[in-house]
Amino acid sequence: MSKIYTTEITSGQLASDNPLHQRLLKPYVVANAWIAGDLLEVGCGEGRGIDRMLPSIRSYTAIDKIESAIAELRIKHPSGKFLSGELPPLPFGDNSFNSVVSFQVIEHIEDDLLFLQEIHRVLRPGGVALITTPNRPLSLSRNPWHIREYTPAELTALAKKVFSSVEMKGIAGNEKVMTYHERNRKSVQKIMRWDILDLQHRLPASWLRVPYEWLNRLNRNKLQGAADELVTSISHEDYQVVDRADTALDLFLIVRK
Repeated sequence: MSKIYTTEITSGQLASDNPLHQRLLKPYVVANAWIAGDLLEVGCGEGRGIDRMLPSIRSYTAIDKIESAIAELRIKHPSGKFLSGELPPLPFGDNSFNSVVSFQVIEHIEDDLLFLQEIHRVLRPGGVALITTPNRPLSLSRNPWHIREYTPAELTALAKKVFSSVEMKGIAGNEKVMTYHERNRKSVQKIMRWDILDLQHRLPASWLRVPYEWLNRLNRNKLQGAADELVTSISHEDYQVVDRADTALDLFLIVRK
């Protein structure tokens, strides 16, 4: 796989990325409890969890804007169907899929209502979609790659405009994960003390992406160096799906058509 990783597109090969990689892997691990039949993944990235879902489905289709990733996934998973392109809309017919997953994507979408409407459109009656996104109150700083982030109430309200069945859960971490999260929070706060003019919220997002990437990578490497065993020992089993989303790291939305 080509190296398309940034701190936003987290690597499973970099030790310093491991806590976040495992957090992003968790939805794929638990998705098998809901998915079946013909599955669409909206925003598959480098294909982090495809292998985890294949045993539960009949067919796999994915779309992502990163053409280099899509080209390599076509080789790695010849039984799947992979398309590249900007979205929404989705280039599929009505009622095409039994299941849709879209993990850590909606926060990047300008028209988030259309995004959900398109997922609803391509789902078959009775179909289910799983969507994850950061829980804004637990974010440590502004992420300039995100159009917006949500609280549980905000995402629930948005989803109810499109879907009649909406269930909000969360992806939470155990004590080990939250120890890492707290160290990360304190480290980020030390960096943010230099932002006395609050430029992270005042400057255009495009201006912040390069310094954000540099500082984020520096911070992750620092945390690994200070607590290597903690960073590398975290696995997806240290994250759980919980009913209370307000204190979770990520929102885990389940919607049905």
